[in-house]
Amino acid sequence: MMKRIAFLTLLCFTLSVTAAMTCTTMLVTKGASKDGSVFVAHSDDSELFDQRIVFVPAADHKPGEMRPVYYDAVSLGDKPEYNSYVRYRYVGTHRGPTYNVPGRPRNIPIGEIPQVPHTYAYFDGSYAIMNEHQLMFGECTDGAKVTAQPVPGKLIFYSAELSRVAAERCKTAREAVKLIGHLIDTYGYYGTGETLPIGDPNEGWVIEMAPSPEGKGGLWVAKKVPDGEVFVAANEFRIREVDPDDPNMLYSKNLFRVAKKYGWWKPEDGKLDWLKTVSLGEYNHPYYSLRRVWRLQSRMAPSKHLSPWVEDGYTKKYPFSIKPDKKLGVRDVMSLYRDYYQGTEFDLSKGVTAGPFGCPYRYPGPMDPTGDTGDPHRKLKGAWERPISIFRAGFSYVCQGRSWLPDPIGGIVWFGPDEPMSTCYVPFYAGVSRIAAPYYTCDITRFSQDSAWWAFNFVANWAAIKYNYIIKDIKHKQDEIEWAEINGIKNTDKEALALYKEDPRKARDYLTNYCLNQAVQVVRDWWKMAWWLVAKYDDGYVNDPADSYLTDEVGYPKSWYKKSRWPEGPISYKKLSERKK
Repeated sequence: MMKRIAFLTLLCFTLSVTAAMTCTTMLVTKGASKDGSVFVAHSDDSELFDQRIVFVPAADHKPGEMRPVYYDAVSLGDKPEYNSYVRYRYVGTHRGPTYNVPGRPRNIPIGEIPQVPHTYAYFDGSYAIMNEHQLMFGECTDGAKVTAQPVPGKLIFYSAELSRVAAERCKTAREAVKLIGHLIDTYGYYGTGETLPIGDPNEGWVIEMAPSPEGKGGLWVAKKVPDGEVFVAANEFRIREVDPDDPNMLYSKNLFRVAKKYGWWKPEDGKLDWLKTVSLGEYNHPYYSLRRVWRLQSRMAPSKHLSPWVEDGYTKKYPFSIKPDKKLGVRDVMSLYRDYYQGTEFDLSKGVTAGPFGCPYRYPGPMDPTGDTGDPHRKLKGAWERPISIFRAGFSYVCQGRSWLPDPIGGIVWFGPDEPMSTCYVPFYAGVSRIAAPYYTCDITRFSQDSAWWAFNFVANWAAIKYNYIIKDIKHKQDEIEWAEINGIKNTDKEALALYKEDPRKARDYLTNYCLNQAVQVVRDWWKMAWWLVAKYDDGYVNDPADSYLTDEVGYPKSWYKKSRWPEGPISYKKLSERKK
């Protein structure tokens, strides 16, 4: 009996981890942005994971030194044999002092590769985010026909660790793609299917990868995003035909051989379709991925009149990349991530499940599906629409690369803890030497006012009690802070550039202090707003926190009275059955 309970516990944990590894990612090329920036954005929809953003410093290494490779729990869940857990992504000294957590066992490597003389500084999350040379990473997990377990010394890389090695060693997106492909070919790839958009200040690439059925190496393909266009992905591979003659495509040398060997592709069928070859289609349920792709592309290019309905998960109605009707700025990208289909037939603030106050949160449970839509053994009885901004997001960010500025000043990570809809994005320049403590202080099992994540998570949870009221207060504060930050960046750039020309170290100190002060102040402002919201919406009222005598009994929307049992309430001494006569 105990073994059965343990098995079921492990199964449920595995399913919850798999369900959490579902993100939305995008890449905006220079020609598609308002000011010539390149943007790489990502929502890490993994509330059960480690929510810290950590600064990993640059380092020098001795000749002959080896670089340890660690198992990533974000791939397949906790593995105690490597001291690897989703709630503590890494414990040790190889990624700087922040990860050296006293009292916790250090991660055990599953392999190693030759180290390079010098590694670059970068911001780290569940995956690498941006390095000091404005190299930017996004990510989303995809369903694949093969899910492989790690094998020490044989299958040692997952996409998260691949992104970190690339952040340590590369300056351009093309270099990063080539290095990642080489590492997969040489050292093997385990885990799930993955999509990594990778950008630098001049161009953007997308590399997608999957485990090989041969149990060694891996399968991967990469494609450059055409300038002037935007790429989006949402838990389904987005690269389709692999063209050996296209100079803007790269792929693993074994791809065609393995696909043919296992009957996944026949040469007589034409060009190899990467999605169909290695995937069972969408993850979780129909439209789990494609609805988000449709929504982002339709918002950016409404002139194309894209339909939200398709024939199946292998549709080609949504192109690899799309030219937006209007060029995008950083706040436009933030807005795209705050979407839950407002104003469409899929609007999650509508319907009985949204409650009287239009809450878009949909909490999963045992009734909800997991796995791939291509699994013939699954039968779906129902499903929720999967929005872009989802309650269980751990964090999101918008990386901005600007080619006209030196790397330490040109690169900015706009980081937002918790879900995009209710977060506030804070800038971290690529050239800083450290970041504010509240942003690398987080234990999701212990509430703490010292943590930025808990500040935003608390407000998001409180918003659920009267969402259509509280979200207006949140948006007001977002506008106030984010527009001030964006406008202030212009002056900060100017001051930093002048210092950089004089002495790069002075610019680094200036940017570090700016980011520290800005981040700490935003967290203070958010906690202040949190307690203000508690007072304003106490007991379902709309109060004036400055005057306890000003209280508005707003009740419920008229439409909700009709949906509820209010009309059946005690308005007569007769029974309801008698009243209806």
